[in-house]
Amino acid sequence: MAGKLYIVPTPVGNLADMSPRAVEVLAEASLILAEDTRTSAVLMRHFGINTPMASHHKFNEHNDLSPILDRIEAGETIALVSDAGTPGISDPGFMLSRECRRRGLKVETLPGPTAFVPALVSSGLPCDRFFFEGFLPQKKGRATRLAYLAELPVTFIIYESPLRLAKTLGALAEVCGPDRQASVSREISKLYETTERGTLYELQQFFTANQPKGEIVIVVSGKERPDADERRHKNKYRPDRCSDTAESEEN
Repeated sequence: MAGKLYIVPTPVGNLADMSPRAVEVLAEASLILAEDTRTSAVLMRHFGINTPMASHHKFNEHNDLSPILDRIEAGETIALVSDAGTPGISDPGFMLSRECRRRGLKVETLPGPTAFVPALVSSGLPCDRFFFEGFLPQKKGRATRLAYLAELPVTFIIYESPLRLAKTLGALAEVCGPDRQASVSREISKLYETTERGTLYELQQFFTANQPKGEIVIVVSGKERPDADERRHKNKYRPDRCSDTAESEEN
């Protein structure tokens, strides 16, 4: 009987964010695949989890796929974790999940922590529709991606390092315009978590003067269409819309 791959989110900051179900799955698995076993060992010790671990990261995931899939096919339960957050979201995980699907093996992903969701909701920017970019290319293709993001009509999200934050905010201000609304969240769910909100220009100035530390999430509002306000105004005051409302109230 075939086993299963569990994809298990782990806290991005506060260890209290670890779910009881995640602890149970990790404790009962045959093997835990970890992005960095040294980092994950701290988490396992904290929760008294003694399951064997092996490294699974972007440098070895191609070579490790077949042996892992064979073990799952033979009936073992294997759990995948990243250093923090949900595997597959800017972390290793996609390839293993895809190959399980190709072999017809079961994959179950537990709900849990990921940095961009609280950053998006805390930003105060529209979050009914959004685009997740993750990390931008460091060199080749970076300008092209920034130009693409600038034209999106929905809120978009970028992960960035603290050392490149001010420079990236400056580049965003150039392509999006300095007055585009944005927010920068750092150290999500940790002791020194902060969220700064303002225009791209204001944020670029702030973080040039205040060098940040920790993990960074940038959230930027989508591009306003020139006719958006006019269209909303017309829809609000359309005579047929008003009469429909009045009719529904009478009924």
